[in-house]
Amino acid sequence: MSLLTQAYLLDNYGPRLNVQQLSKLLDIAEGTIRNQISAGAFPIKTYVDGGRRFASYQAVAEHLDAMDASVRGHQFRAA
Repeated sequence: MSLLTQAYLLDNYGPRLNVQQLSKLLDIAEGTIRNQISAGAFPIKTYVDGGRRFASYQAVAEHLDAMDASVRGHQFRAA
């Protein structure tokens, strides 16, 4: 995972992101994230601490970098 992505997340969100922060960062509704977590389909590993759900900045960075690599692997053609 990219150190730049990790540094960005750590600087802007701290060492862990809550569901609200994940929602804003990923542009996905909080309810959708919670539903995906419940179904075991959310692509970022999360954990519960003090009754609240979080994801580590490293797990989020890994996901964002994987998404970036996936997009770069596709060739886009202008119509």
